[in-house]
Amino acid sequence: MHRFLLTPRWWGINVFVVLAVPFCLFMGSWQLGRFEDRVDSHREATAGRPADRVAAPLDSLLPVDKKTSGRLASASGEYGEQLLVPERTLDGKSGFYVLTLLKTDSGKAVPVVRGWLPGKADGAAAPAAPTGRVEVTGALQPSENSRTKGVHSDGGLPAGQLGVIGAASLVNIVPYDLYDAWLTVQTPADGMAAVPPKAPNDTGLDLKAFQNLGYTGEWFVFVAFVLFMWFRLYRREVETIRDAEAGLLAPQETGPEPAPQRA
Repeated sequence: MHRFLLTPRWWGINVFVVLAVPFCLFMGSWQLGRFEDRVDSHREATAGRPADRVAAPLDSLLPVDKKTSGRLASASGEYGEQLLVPERTLDGKSGFYVLTLLKTDSGKAVPVVRGWLPGKADGAAAPAAPTGRVEVTGALQPSENSRTKGVHSDGGLPAGQLGVIGAASLVNIVPYDLYDAWLTVQTPADGMAAVPPKAPNDTGLDLKAFQNLGYTGEWFVFVAFVLFMWFRLYRREVETIRDAEAGLLAPQETGPEPAPQRA
């Protein structure tokens, strides 16, 4: 009865099932692994590690990646140009960052967000930076991108204001080399509020993380669907053979009978 499984048609069906099931299982496991990686990264970012609470030299943490983003970094030098970064939200309130360029001992400058103030960007309300040599400690952050961060570019902003914090947006403003990163001071002075570091990209439990979980379920559903369709075709084939053997199937039409020949 089961010799039909050796026919070319069923060879094709069986080969498809044998290849499709492992492929779907692999893809589902891969998507599940991506989701678990995001959960682990989110747990590490929110819980923090003991080493994260100890400031390390800025140069030792570059380039910024998922492991170094948010780490405390230290740099020495003198403050230079001060800029304002408007339309920045903190605790649901709109305000602006006070950003000052720190000219480090290495000869490069690093943008330092010294704090946040509520309201519209106002240079008169922004406290002046300390003079002389300073030691700055802040949370390390990667340079922003206007497309991915959802902030406007610097075009149209008044002089002394900056839309995107990064070396690419500062290269035409300051006359010295820049680090491709910035610091946010966690203990600001002069009544400013601290700007908390943002979690690294692709580490939070955001929509992308739950998309990975959804794709995991889809691939496993595909496995169940493939097996169900194979079993359904198999059962139909078996029932058809049994009905034929029991004589329950109507004879197939073979066309009109030929006319009798005349003698």
